[in-house]
Amino acid sequence: MFIRKMHRTALATAAVVAAALTLTACGSSGSSTSDGGPATGKVTLWMYPVIKDETASKKFWQDTEASFEKANPGIDLTIELQTFDKRDAQISAALAAGSGPDVVLITPDQAATYRNVRGLLPVDKAIEQDKDNFYPGTLEAATFDNEVFGVPLFQNINTTAYNTKIFADAGLPLPKTWDDLRNAAPILAEKGIAVMDYAGSPEQTLNLSFYPLLWQAGGTVFTDDAKDIAFDSEAGVSALQLLIDLKKLGGLPADAATDGPKVEGAPIATGKAAMRATTSLPELKQMRAALGADNVALGAPLQGKVQATYGNPGLLALTSINKKENREAAYKVMNYLSSAESQKALNAAAGNLPTRSDAAALGTDADSLAMAEALKSANPGEPSPVARQVMGALAPNIQAALRGDVSAKEALERAAKEARGILQRSAS
Repeated sequence: MFIRKMHRTALATAAVVAAALTLTACGSSGSSTSDGGPATGKVTLWMYPVIKDETASKKFWQDTEASFEKANPGIDLTIELQTFDKRDAQISAALAAGSGPDVVLITPDQAATYRNVRGLLPVDKAIEQDKDNFYPGTLEAATFDNEVFGVPLFQNINTTAYNTKIFADAGLPLPKTWDDLRNAAPILAEKGIAVMDYAGSPEQTLNLSFYPLLWQAGGTVFTDDAKDIAFDSEAGVSALQLLIDLKKLGGLPADAATDGPKVEGAPIATGKAAMRATTSLPELKQMRAALGADNVALGAPLQGKVQATYGNPGLLALTSINKKENREAAYKVMNYLSSAESQKALNAAAGNLPTRSDAAALGTDADSLAMAEALKSANPGEPSPVARQVMGALAPNIQAALRGDVSAKEALERAAKEARGILQRSAS
């Protein structure tokens, strides 16, 4: 039944696209799991807007549910479409209540968080027959203490998208570095255009807003052992200072501190912002629909001290809500959805990349090549059991700095103090 409801692996990730560009699709390995016998039971899956178009998303998952149940008549699969808004709170509440999905789509840092509170179960059995088909980097992002806690369903990557007409009309080159941004900001501001949009809303994951800038500055969120906070470093201050400087120069939209990530109706789609630093292929499509296909182009991730962007696998995780009598059925669902055949269909509908070598390869068009290049500097996020709580401490302080209430250094010091308290409580 279908229901509608309201830098650990950067090099390994680069290998994903290198292989994807050279391998051809060769079919699914099937959906058998565990002892290979027929599974029965009921499985509820929470799916999020991987496919941006709501109507297309609803139809895709309806068809997927029907296809799965036809192939597995003993299993009743319910796919419930959710929204990204307050996803963490929603999943956490379900785990605490012991009532909710058997399987849920999450990110690697969420996997670290929910595993830490014993909210997830290992999923090695779901992929034991075709584990070698998955790109190692996608499995590494889901592996903790030598157990896999998420089946890689698709690979995300984000890079810079430009409104090329704005820069051409202003006689400016496309900004590729932080210095380029600062140089272009006052020139475009005179025309009433922000050089770059920014989603400062606390509802937006920092993986798609502040963290790429932090990584470009050479910084990290946590120390290498994840036992301390590192974003209050000199690199962190320089990343936040870039945003403050751009805001003062008129280089960010007036509402950057509270804007969300949507494209439709946003400054990037109305010609009031000239570029977006973290753009997925579905968002690129929306920009072209609003601005004209010839006026929008992809480029490389921005360069600070280094070049960096955010890209990670979406994971199908098995929650502790799942009952033993439905365990084999849940494995079947995850195996089926992550198969080569299913990934090809999802990648075509959503504009994502595969997580396995026998799924559809990238094309050779300019967009695919730009995404392939971006994968080389992709960071999948920094897994920590408290990653999302740390975001919650940091985001409002970034907002305060963008409003001009505090300096970059003060904002990060305040956030770090709160974040260290979160780490200490987690360790006790």
